[in-house]
Amino acid sequence: MDATTYSLSRLEVSGLGRIVDPTDSAPVLPSLPTSTSKPTKVVASPAPGPKLSLRNLTKVFQGGSGEVMALQHVSLDVRPGEFVSLLGASGCGKTTLLRIIAGLERDYLGEALLDGKRIERPGKDRGVVFQDHRLLPWLTIEENVGFGLAHLSRKERTEIVQSHLALVGLAGFAKSRPSQLSGGMAQRAAIARALATDPEILLLDEPLGALDALTRLYMQEELERIWKEKPGLTVVMVTHDVDEAIYLSDRIVLLSPRPGRIKRILDISAARPRSREDAEFNGIKRVLLEEFQLLHEKTVEYVI
Repeated sequence: MDATTYSLSRLEVSGLGRIVDPTDSAPVLPSLPTSTSKPTKVVASPAPGPKLSLRNLTKVFQGGSGEVMALQHVSLDVRPGEFVSLLGASGCGKTTLLRIIAGLERDYLGEALLDGKRIERPGKDRGVVFQDHRLLPWLTIEENVGFGLAHLSRKERTEIVQSHLALVGLAGFAKSRPSQLSGGMAQRAAIARALATDPEILLLDEPLGALDALTRLYMQEELERIWKEKPGLTVVMVTHDVDEAIYLSDRIVLLSPRPGRIKRILDISAARPRSREDAEFNGIKRVLLEEFQLLHEKTVEYVI
C-alpha cells in the first residue's frame, strides 16, 4: 500500500505521519505487513429476554348476576430491573392482573410467564406488598421481617433482617410492635419483609394508598431509593395516583375501564430524581389526564 503525501510548501507530510523535505533523498519507509487473516466478525450479544411476559390474558369472574370480564386480551413484556406501573380507574382489573403475576389467581385464559416459565403458584421469586401492611400484630418488627426465613440458621436470619431493616430506615425499631409504628413506618416494614426473601420481582398493590399526602410523598422517595439499592429488582406497581406513577416508573401501562385492556403504554425517560414542577413531568401528566378525559372543559350552569 503506497503512503499518501500532502504538500506543505517545500515540506510534505507523509501518510505514515512523518514530515519530509522533498529535496532530500527519498526516505526509506518501512514495509507494511500484508494481512492474510480474515476480518474479525463482531457478534453482538443478544438482548436479555423479558423477565415477565403476559400473553393474551383474559379473566372472567362468575358473579351472582352472571359473568364479569375483568381482563381481556392483555399482553405485556416487563424487562429485568424495570419499574412498571399499572394505572387505571377502579375496577379495571389492575389488582387481578397483579394477583395472576403473584400466582394467587390461576383460573384464567392466556399465559403469565416468569423467565419463560408459566406461573403456577406463589413463590419466593415474587414479593408482594399490599395496600395495608398486614404485619402480624403479635410479632415484633424483626420477627415480621424474618417470617419467611425460618429455613435459615439464626445467624443468617439475623443478618438478613438487620440489613433489610437498615435498608428501609427502621434499624432502631426491631423490637417494636406494629401498633407502635406510624402508617408509613409499618409500610416500610412490610416492604422489608417482602424483600427479605430476595425476590426477583416486587409486586406492589397500591402500597401507599392508605397514607396521608405528605407521608405518601416521602414514601415515594423512599421506595425509589430502595429500588435503586437493589440492583436488578423488577417492580410492578398498581396505583391510582398519576403523579406517583410518573415519579417512580420507567413505563406506565394505562388500562381501560372494565374489561381491562391495555389502552396505552408510556415510556418515562425523564432523569431521576424527578421534579414534580418540571415541564416534562407536567407534560406527561397532561397526556395521562387527557387519556382519563379529565382535562376537557365543562360548562356548568347554575339555576337560582
